[in-house]
Amino acid sequence: MALKPLKDRVVAVKEQPVEKTKSGILLGEAKETPVYAVVESVGPEVKSVKKGDKIIYKEFSTTDVKIDDTDYIIIKEEDVLATL
Repeated sequence: MALKPLKDRVVAVKEQPVEKTKSGILLGEAKETPVYAVVESVGPEVKSVKKGDKIIYKEFSTTDVKIDDTDYIIIKEEDVLATL
């Protein structure tokens, strides 16, 4: 089942936060860590991001949806802070 966003909405899959560095050092839980997701689909009015982009977004501005054991977010384009 594919989510089809409307207007200026973006559907993305949440990425789990990194728990250790490349060298194997375990990281503690930080108070403010960036929130990342990978874009799955975009609405017809979205201009800045496209499918496959990795985005950083405002954590508390999303609608969370779980479908078939996958955690999706639906977010307005204006709440996307940056792409990687």
